[in-house]
Amino acid sequence: MNLTGNTIFVPGATSGIGLALAQRLQTNGNTVIVGGRRTALLDALAAEHGFGTVPIDIADPESVATATASVVERYPDLNVLIAMAGIMRAEDWTTAGFLADAEQVVTTNLLGPIRLIAALTEHLRTRPGAAIVTVSSGLAHVPLRVTPTYNATKAAIHRLSETLRLQLAPVGVQVIELVPPSVRTALLPGQETSEFAMPLDEFADEVVSLIQADPNADEILVDRVKFLRYAEVRGDYDQVVATLNAADPHAR
Repeated sequence: MNLTGNTIFVPGATSGIGLALAQRLQTNGNTVIVGGRRTALLDALAAEHGFGTVPIDIADPESVATATASVVERYPDLNVLIAMAGIMRAEDWTTAGFLADAEQVVTTNLLGPIRLIAALTEHLRTRPGAAIVTVSSGLAHVPLRVTPTYNATKAAIHRLSETLRLQLAPVGVQVIELVPPSVRTALLPGQETSEFAMPLDEFADEVVSLIQADPNADEILVDRVKFLRYAEVRGDYDQVVATLNAADPHAR
């Protein structure tokens, strides 16, 4: 993915990692369209940053269809999708009451990106420099005890990304997997101030630097996530699982 000259749609970019990357991508000479559920916040971001905006609820298939059609109509040069939106829920499967959260996580984190990609792939195939950026997690490779369904959806996104790359590379669409570690965002309560999590600006700056250094990369891996990403490769998976779940305050 070239770092400049793109038209990029980033659903889920009204806060956190999505917003931080949207700002940096715009600064690097890209047209950026952000999506989210709160229209007042979208209006504020448009006024402050000059983003294009589109209302979208990633968990609603009709909203995804309407929003993606609107983006293609208004921005026919669209050539990059960053499927950023996602949620994280703590779940205790030893008690009743976890199912609603688990189903919501699957709908948002897995069905949402699938629907986005399905809606936009045909258009992206017509555009030069086309790319789809998926967002998995270090937890796709090492589980955090308190977020079983989140871990599972991110593992699914990892495998989906690898498989779509095999199908879409021959038709000119690059598939890039962004693999964040824990980052200081509001994904879970207390994570914004967690010393365990990576500072947001540090993460976003490193991501942009990695894309710039290797536009053909299949995965974007900041140094902090390699401890999780390569645990099985190194042969210390059990130790990494234990270390993660002892160190992360959300595991308690």
